Amino acid sequence: MNIIEAILLGILQGLTEFLPISSSGHLAIAQQIFNIEEADVAFDVMLHLGTLIAVLVYYRQDVLRLVSEFFLLISGWFRGQRPKLLDPDRPYRILMVMVVIATIPTAIIGLLLKDMFVSIFSRLNIVGFALIITGILLWLSNRIFGNRKKPENMSVSDAVWVGIVQSIAMVPGISRSGSTIFAGLLRGFTPELATRFSFLLSIPAILGAVVLEGKDIFSNASTFHDILPVTGGFFAAAVSGYLAIRVLITLLHKKKFNYFAYYCWGVGALVLIYTLLPI
Repeated sequence: MNIIEAILLGILQGLTEFLPISSSGHLAIAQQIFNIEEADVAFDVMLHLGTLIAVLVYYRQDVLRLVSEFFLLISGWFRGQRPKLLDPDRPYRILMVMVVIATIPTAIIGLLLKDMFVSIFSRLNIVGFALIITGILLWLSNRIFGNRKKPENMSVSDAVWVGIVQSIAMVPGISRSGSTIFAGLLRGFTPELATRFSFLLSIPAILGAVVLEGKDIFSNASTFHDILPVTGGFFAAAVSGYLAIRVLITLLHKKKFNYFAYYCWGVGALVLIYTLLPI
């Protein structure tokens, strides 16, 4: 892999990871239609790290406050105090707890059904239908109005609901960001909270993927055989991921999610047509 190919793959990873068009769906399509082999494990891990850096930088103030609340909570328990987990006067503590709760069903379902999700990569008809479903969710997101729920009003059931929806997004073609934002809006979150919670929830999700893939790096003989392409892909994923977050938030507030819906419908329809062609 040369530096140009690595940068292009990094840009694709960054854009599709955060724009609601399903990075896994696009990867499945590329692998099946263009006979693209799976990426080197080390390279794939670096692309995920790039997108992780993007969301950490964009939401750096939120992340710092969430981490601060976590250590304040732990230190309070060690001092023999009984700090409230869901203290309405500490919205960032509630947000931190909800991220943890939402991650639990995602992790459980992901580990139990991992093989099934992986097998779907070779079934383009399912990927096509999943993209169409993503388009429907995005189209509906534009039509959910009047939401007023803020972090201090979130409930455990809200977090569990969003976490379950995020696990379903492991199906190639179902957008993680699009489906979790839709789930949050459906639970009454403000657009700002739905978006913020979705991206903060992506941090443990991406980190989990890095850990699961990273454990195979040391057994891979080709690990980091070309530093320059790996570095180029990493920075391309980080920069494009950061820009993708900004674009998504802007379009959500302008209620322009229908643009992504049309895109997903178009790609999904083309994929279904392709599966019916006698090749």
